[in-house]
Amino acid sequence: MTNRLASSTSPYLLQHADNPVDWWEWSPEAFEQARARDVPVLLSVGYAACHWCHVMAHESFEDETTAAYMNEHFVNVKVDREERPDVDAVYMAVTQALSGHGGWPMTCFLTPDGEPFYAGTYFPPVPRPGAPAFRQVLEAIDHAWHEQGDEVRESAAGIVSQLSFKALPPSTVDAEVLAGAVVSLLGHFDRGHGGFGGAPKFPPSMVLEFLLRHHERTGSVEALSMARATCDAMATGGLHDQLGGGFARYAVDAGWVVPHFEKMLYDNALLLRVYTHLSRRDDRARYSGVVRDTAEFLLRSLRTAEGGFAASLDADTDGVEGSTYVWTREQLVEALGPVEGARAAVLYGVTESGTFEHGASTLRMLGDPDPELAQALLAVRDRRPQPGRDDKVVTAWNGLAIAALAEAGAVLEVPRWTQAAEDAARLVLDVHLVDGRLRRTSRNGVVGAAAGVLEDYGCLADGLLALHQATGDGHWLTAACDLLDTALARFAGPEEGVYFDTADDAEALVQRPADPADNATPSGASSLAAALVAASVLGAPRAADYRLAAELAVSRAGLLVAREPRFAGQWLSVAEALESGPVQVAVVGGSAELARTAWQGVPGGGVVVSGDPDGAPLLVDRPLVAGGPAAYVCRGYVCDRPVTTVEELAHALVVHH
Repeated sequence: MTNRLASSTSPYLLQHADNPVDWWEWSPEAFEQARARDVPVLLSVGYAACHWCHVMAHESFEDETTAAYMNEHFVNVKVDREERPDVDAVYMAVTQALSGHGGWPMTCFLTPDGEPFYAGTYFPPVPRPGAPAFRQVLEAIDHAWHEQGDEVRESAAGIVSQLSFKALPPSTVDAEVLAGAVVSLLGHFDRGHGGFGGAPKFPPSMVLEFLLRHHERTGSVEALSMARATCDAMATGGLHDQLGGGFARYAVDAGWVVPHFEKMLYDNALLLRVYTHLSRRDDRARYSGVVRDTAEFLLRSLRTAEGGFAASLDADTDGVEGSTYVWTREQLVEALGPVEGARAAVLYGVTESGTFEHGASTLRMLGDPDPELAQALLAVRDRRPQPGRDDKVVTAWNGLAIAALAEAGAVLEVPRWTQAAEDAARLVLDVHLVDGRLRRTSRNGVVGAAAGVLEDYGCLADGLLALHQATGDGHWLTAACDLLDTALARFAGPEEGVYFDTADDAEALVQRPADPADNATPSGASSLAAALVAASVLGAPRAADYRLAAELAVSRAGLLVAREPRFAGQWLSVAEALESGPVQVAVVGGSAELARTAWQGVPGGGVVVSGDPDGAPLLVDRPLVAGGPAAYVCRGYVCDRPVTTVEELAHALVVHH
């Protein structure tokens, strides 16, 4: 038996299409049904690569008795948080407020008007310390609804009233604030293992980008040290797939040894950009190697038939977490023979007792990489059962991948990566842009119904601007500016510099979400600000408007930046770009050597364009010098004299502290 989810474009919802639960997608019809039956709505939110979502589904949603109770007493709504980040954001705020923590699966109980009155995350089938059984929760909610209905509705209305939007007051973000953010980050820095805080430990991609930019502008040894130590620890740890490339979502321990094995497109795109940036500052082969491995992972494992990039790879294989990726010493010997197997165990940190579960170990890099050894083990691993792939194409995350691949392709001179970025950009613009407005997702070339949110506009625009720089094609600049104009018109709040995450004509929820904090991905507002800054120095028609809008947005995030820099990495990166100019490099005359030097030397947040002036406004009115190629370097709209040699350009890009 299949339910209403069978026709969904979301792989996560399709995973539940055969449940005995009578699921609805998020829709007005579901709430009308709850109103007609006078029952609460049970809202279950998760995503395809979520391990505990699979666990709860197997324990409860596949259980006939539990499903029958759910169907009798609730209207059950299933939401893919990646497809509807607006719904997820509103009810996650409630879950965190009511339970003291958040995460997925998220389980909320709502009135037929969508107002929440009880919320939690994973509920087990039998009681555990601190966690009631799911069936107990269902029975208690049903009893309260029918015996104390007025009180429940009153409580729900009170919760909604607490969700009212309050914009942060503007606050200056200047060089002093940026230096203070580095000091604050030092207080959280794990000097033994890199990263910030303890377990679980997530890759702090945007904070690392800020630290690299801050070092470039100020020469801060502390900023570079934190960035380099963290990148080294992640690259050599179990978080990094030492055989197939790419990074897992997070490490369950402080030492980056054991990952939570799901691989997300957004993490890998953001980390690809960070390691590309670090490879420009430090020519150690390790960093460029991580860039190559991560870029190739994106193309090999996440690229879709239509040219976009899939959302994620699952943490589980056949219901077992990490089984594709972990090894025992015996398995290494079986794959490589006794001598090479023993050598691999030492190189990859595979111990007798295991670093993971059941005597198996994750792979780390405890010596110099051995590409032939890695290739031999990967060939064996590829014959194992593989994790599932969520193959929906998310607009924002593809924007991040487009930016990272375009930039990496330009810096390491791999045209294949830039071409992959162009292919993804064409897909998103051709399929996701409907009547001038972005949709959130597509699958198999079919666009989904969910409207794009602010991060979709900001991240995609930023990706298109990176592509404009890498190719010199003015089409990408024009498309990016169109997106920025729509975002400024549709997402702006009632006060200057304030932006909502949903458009002014989007579906009305119990709250219009507007979260400025950077988390696993840039916030909608910070991604918009980053794109506005880049467009303003690439010669966009509304350059002055874009610059002002970015500055106002950054000032609105000023208190967040000062108080919680770990959750403001993208904002800090944007502020660093503003503080340093940003740097503009225009290369005319078609010199590959000058273009290479520009990409290698430009500081983070700066822009590089080379090619035909007809396609790139930044190249207009930049004449050849003595009939030959030249490079123009500008900072904050003040330009140096043009240079004509690689040595002169490299010197011009050095920041003198």
